[in-house]
Amino acid sequence: MKICITSKGTGTDSAVEERFGRAPYFVFVDLESGESSTIENPLLNESGGVGPRIVQLIIKESADVVITGQLGGNATTALQASGVKVYTYGENGTVADAVSKYREGKLRQLI
Repeated sequence: MKICITSKGTGTDSAVEERFGRAPYFVFVDLESGESSTIENPLLNESGGVGPRIVQLIIKESADVVITGQLGGNATTALQASGVKVYTYGENGTVADAVSKYREGKLRQLI
């Protein structure tokens, strides 16, 4: 299983970013292998319609789950249609902490 966490920086030691479409980075973690990779948000400075296009990036990376703080309406609709599950993380922790809380079943599912 592969999860995507919105992040303020690269790697699992980075802080989780609250915003979905405007997150500076997306950290992908393979829960089975423990490997992670980071993609810089190519749409960070776009004017609008970012959420659904970021969903396409997440689908392309084969993520099964997204962990983020907030979702806009268009991103929510696109994620619902994609079948990707979404969990909310509202703490000021790291990507590694969000992954740990997900594994422990301590995150609230949005979608």
